[in-house]
Amino acid sequence: MATRMLLLSDTHLPARAKALQQQVWALVDAVDVVVHAGDWVDVATLDALSARAARLVGVAGNNDGPELWARLGEVARVEVEGVRFAVIHETGASAGRERRMDERFGPGSDAPADVLVFGHSHIPWDSTAPSGLRLLNPGSPTDRRRQPVGTVMTLTVDDGAVRDVALVETPR
Repeated sequence: MATRMLLLSDTHLPARAKALQQQVWALVDAVDVVVHAGDWVDVATLDALSARAARLVGVAGNNDGPELWARLGEVARVEVEGVRFAVIHETGASAGRERRMDERFGPGSDAPADVLVFGHSHIPWDSTAPSGLRLLNPGSPTDRRRQPVGTVMTLTVDDGAVRDVALVETPR
């Protein structure tokens, strides 16, 4: 059976927006797993997503305080339909990212992943390292920075494969 997922990062609530858009909440309601790659900023967002999402996986980011770090930590791992996901907030500069993340999360690492979800830059990213590790950054639904509009990602995991990765615009 296919598992639908929503990838979020860098919500920065209530600093960059007062609330998540209704469109984002509708996506939360429609999926089986929500992944948040850090920079929640407030605990209330974690609590709200925890209460509403069927399943929530998340990490803390550089703008998150001690309570979020205590509850979430730096790295999260989850297996969905045979696909191993790792989640982290920061991956460093875009130059050399695939190589660095391959060393940390790829097949030769202590705990290899098939997909790495990350945030921090607010810039959507979808690439594959030489080992096959897929790197996904959903951008930010609330703080678009230099992007034309805020974004999140959706995908489906089915029969051990990631399918239908889509960047979803989240205008405010």
